[in-house]
Amino acid sequence: MMNDTKLFEELHHNVKEMRKRIGHSPDVVIRSFMMGRLGFQAALIYIDGLVDKPMIHEQVLKPLLHLEKNAAGYDRRATIAEAIISAGEVKAQNQLDACVMEVLSGNTVLLLDGTDTALVIDTHGWERRSIEEPVSEAVVRGPRDGFTETLRSNTAMLRRRIKDPSFTMDMYKIGRRSQTDIALLYMKGLTDEALVEETRSRLKQIDIDEVLESGYIEQLVEDNVMSPFPQVQNTERPDRVAGALMEGRVAILIDGTPIALIVPVTFAMMMSSPEDYYERWLPSSLIRLLRYGAAFIALFLPSLYIALISYNHGLIPTKLAISIAAGREGVPFPSIVEALIMEITLEILREAGLRLPKPIGQAVGIVGGLVIGQAAVQAAIVSPIMVIVVALTAISSFAFPQYGAGLAIRILRFGMMMAAAVLGLYGVILFYILITVHMTRLKSFGVPYLSPFVPARPSQWKDLFLRFPLHMLKRRPAMVSPQDDKRQK
Repeated sequence: MMNDTKLFEELHHNVKEMRKRIGHSPDVVIRSFMMGRLGFQAALIYIDGLVDKPMIHEQVLKPLLHLEKNAAGYDRRATIAEAIISAGEVKAQNQLDACVMEVLSGNTVLLLDGTDTALVIDTHGWERRSIEEPVSEAVVRGPRDGFTETLRSNTAMLRRRIKDPSFTMDMYKIGRRSQTDIALLYMKGLTDEALVEETRSRLKQIDIDEVLESGYIEQLVEDNVMSPFPQVQNTERPDRVAGALMEGRVAILIDGTPIALIVPVTFAMMMSSPEDYYERWLPSSLIRLLRYGAAFIALFLPSLYIALISYNHGLIPTKLAISIAAGREGVPFPSIVEALIMEITLEILREAGLRLPKPIGQAVGIVGGLVIGQAAVQAAIVSPIMVIVVALTAISSFAFPQYGAGLAIRILRFGMMMAAAVLGLYGVILFYILITVHMTRLKSFGVPYLSPFVPARPSQWKDLFLRFPLHMLKRRPAMVSPQDDKRQK
């Protein structure tokens, strides 16, 4: 934690204190020098690797070393800041711990002998990854740029898309030790002030040592930590964040990660993609309906198989029942064990494919699934119909635009299978009712998770299962209470 220790007027005291706090590492550079012909000493302090060294040499150190005797005037500090140093941003600072934090953040601190105020020079210049296509969100049609690990690059990508002076950015430092830079983004005059204040309040209440990724913030600000459903949307796509801001939502960017956060979120948002608005309304609507159908298959298909095989045989058509019975002949396990064996094997293969190097991971996922499935059928451990059910379930679970929503369905699928094994179709229905009740009560920053279903807003259903033509989507979502709800005339 920072305290109120002020700088000394003596340079050697300031250098000694700065060295005591951060000067024990080899990457900390403390450059003492004589300022031209003025006859007094100064010191530059920065961290090698976080700064632009050519900039320091050309715009800071070189002008100060060649300073003429009459150049400093009456107030040497003000004159140096205004007339000598040519860096873009220079500010004064008289707190010792604040100077330490500036150095650790990639700035350069200039200490002058005879004054208790230092100059903080913006010299950020660390290595950064180039802008590339998002990895976790495939782009079919739309911008190919994705967020990087550098906060300023990410905010610049949003500035390019939103050239509006009301685009507001509040900066915070979260993490007692990491002091991670966090940006809170919203549209002033459009976004509901209550939503902005609620987000700001939750961020300020975070008290943790380090924030290494946006997942820390996501878990610490969500409403219900016990829910399997994500209550904060995460994305690598600047166009998705820009669209959310223009709807009246709030975005959170974290330095050091390419994943941005959007609040509030609803289940309908998890089932939509930016491409839905780039394509014409008819194919976009059909694709969105296909996603909801895939969600139904991913959640219900294994449990329906278990329920029909174990309890409700009469609901299966006769010819299909004979075919299933022939396929299950010789299988020693009940349907629930059979389903669990295949589902758990599939999850292991999926996780192994993610963790292995990309070329090897794809081969493991495809070849492993084929080989294990075929071997299990030939060994009479599982039936052929079970392999088909599991394969169709796995393919359907990949249709979710958001990884977090697909993960929630994968978790709930196992609970649904257990309910089907105990009570058959009654168990499936009861478990579905429990999920519906939970989602009805769930909120994200005060917004119902099933909105615009609950509460029912039929006027907002134009962008739900179907995506109506753009000229009919004239108003922003009412669930976020935007100050300006009209999107187009």
